[in-house]
Amino acid sequence: MLVGDHAGRLVPKTLAGLGLIPADMDTHIAWDIGVAGLGERLAARLDACFIRQTYSRLVIDCNRRPGAPAAMPQVSDGVDIPGNLGLDAKAMAARRAEIYQPYQDAIATELDRRADRPTILVSLHSFTPVMQGFVRPWRMGVLHRDDSAFSDRVLALLQRDLGEAAGNNQPYRMDETDNTVPLHVDPRGLDYLELEVRQDLIAEDAGQDEVAEIVARLLTEALSD
Repeated sequence: MLVGDHAGRLVPKTLAGLGLIPADMDTHIAWDIGVAGLGERLAARLDACFIRQTYSRLVIDCNRRPGAPAAMPQVSDGVDIPGNLGLDAKAMAARRAEIYQPYQDAIATELDRRADRPTILVSLHSFTPVMQGFVRPWRMGVLHRDDSAFSDRVLALLQRDLGEAAGNNQPYRMDETDNTVPLHVDPRGLDYLELEVRQDLIAEDAGQDEVAEIVARLLTEALSD
């Protein structure tokens, strides 16, 4: 089962674009570039379900626990988010109720529906080629907590095919800031994969097709091991 926490960039009209210029919403601060298209193509190849958040993570980050400061960031990669300044409890609760909760409920409902069959939750993300002047050498990365046999298998396959361009907990480490995967897999005892793909590889349709083909093959191979 595939999910995309940051696969959309919509902003409710009542929030007036969060006070940002339209160009800001095209960048990585607003969403994980390429994940929507990648997820759709991967779902088609695997005959899998893909649930994605269509609203921007600047409105509310569904991969952050409710109440965490990063869930409604005031600054993202050096860019001020005016619409997130001075939010009161009522405004924050409204975003959680209208955007965060329906997304997480949809994931929970689908997982509960398939409780009688083995399921692996695959969370799709993308990362910028350069961050704060550092050119990231990875093409894909597997984020994990050293508790996932499936993640280990996929990482080994990526390292076989990509060598050092396969990141082990790179460009980020899966830790206590992550929300969606632990929220759903821990109480159900499920295995998981949190996969990061470099954004320039999936920014366009052709790249999404190519990466979806590669990832579908690797996931299928990992499942058969």
